[in-house]
Amino acid sequence: MIVEKQEIPKVPMIMGEKRIYKENSVNYPVFNPSTGEIIGLTPEGTAGDVDHAVGIAKKAFADWSRMPPTKRAEILFKYRALIELHMESIAEMITLENGKTIDEARGDIRRGYEVVEFACGIAHLLKGESLSNIAPEIDGITIREPLGVCAGISPFNFPAMVPMWMFPIAIACGNAFILKPSEKVPFTAIRLTELFLEAGLPPGVLNIVHGGKEVVDALCSHPGIASISFVGSSAIAKHVYRLASALGKRVQAGGGAKNVQLVMPDADPESTIRAISGAAFGCAGQRCMAGSLLVGIGGIAGSLKSKLVEVMDSLVIGDTGSGRKVDMGPVIDARSKERITDTITASEKKGVEILRDGRIGIPEKGFFVGPTLLDQVSPEIDLFEEEIFGPVLSVLSPKNLDEAISWLNQLPFGNGATIYTSNGRYAREFASKINCGMVGINVGVPAPMALFPFAGWNDSFYGDLHMQGTEGVMFYTKQRVVLSRWDNNYQRINGW
Repeated sequence: MIVEKQEIPKVPMIMGEKRIYKENSVNYPVFNPSTGEIIGLTPEGTAGDVDHAVGIAKKAFADWSRMPPTKRAEILFKYRALIELHMESIAEMITLENGKTIDEARGDIRRGYEVVEFACGIAHLLKGESLSNIAPEIDGITIREPLGVCAGISPFNFPAMVPMWMFPIAIACGNAFILKPSEKVPFTAIRLTELFLEAGLPPGVLNIVHGGKEVVDALCSHPGIASISFVGSSAIAKHVYRLASALGKRVQAGGGAKNVQLVMPDADPESTIRAISGAAFGCAGQRCMAGSLLVGIGGIAGSLKSKLVEVMDSLVIGDTGSGRKVDMGPVIDARSKERITDTITASEKKGVEILRDGRIGIPEKGFFVGPTLLDQVSPEIDLFEEEIFGPVLSVLSPKNLDEAISWLNQLPFGNGATIYTSNGRYAREFASKINCGMVGINVGVPAPMALFPFAGWNDSFYGDLHMQGTEGVMFYTKQRVVLSRWDNNYQRINGW
């Protein structure tokens, strides 16, 4: 029997009502990271594609921006219902193209769903302020209005959640949107867009363009785009911020991180170890809130390391799409695997002790790196502040809390830091002195829900207004102030 080789599916762009396939384009391979197989081909778009999408989005914006917020909310409620209906199939899609475990993928789409749920309240969120008699016989009000065409550039590590930090709120506010998802995980973004159109979103309000640097730079510099939302590495976040803001655009650009897990001697052992393991090795460490520095204060460091190694040795690493119970999946591609293992090798040469080595005991197929624990790390070596973006946890041993905070505040990033303690004084001191935007107290990953902003600081964020919450609404709107005067002079019937 002759078995025909299946053709690898090509990924479309979405502009208005059309799914556009670029036949003569260079293509990026989309992998199943668990097996290493190519499951799709993402086209490399051009500045011309961006210009075409902007033209379509501007036409759609004209009508969408005039639609009453309550009517826009009706479509968002329908979208919310469709996401809930298809949540499991979306999670399976995330697992296929990203490699997350199915539970992690469910969390990915659930957190995006929560942003849509938040955006359903847009009629209330857009209400302005008012003050009568701001001056004699003069009343003042503010009105929030949409910006126009907004753009978002999202990374591979959260195919659903990060794009949904952006487009649901932007669209709810009355804007049109162009999304450039990561070329490594395009299928989830396509499906989310299809469901929004199915919910009744007018064609052209949400569009998808794929591509690399040319498309990124075109989005940042196109005169028809009013704002840019970005999540990725700090180097590219800084580039996006500088390019787009210099041209007068609003920018929110999330970058990298080096997040802290600090354990005091009075911390609860069982819950602390469980939280640290989840923070460090969940999603194979590929998240900007991954706990990548473990700080043990006082005599707790030794027992902390030994207990953590036990947990790490019990984790099941494997194909997340196999249907069997797996605790940790692969990293996104071969390049990432090589970069992470090279970092482990270089650290060993610098005298860092490897307590658990993720280079050994891993599946042969796919892009796997096992959980890794590195000891005797200090602020003097590169590993201290380098974002590895993989399942690697580094151990530091300062003498006390004051020295720990002093060390950690040398980090260039500022996303998250967690302290594990039973002492309110320790918690309060840590929360007030640590130099980052999101603090956890006995919470392994202090990433906020949709109601609060994702509040990175320093080299973890470039811009002013963060994503999610009311800051997101403020970012995607501009304020108009109206002053009205209706005194007795204006009540005359006979003109001047």
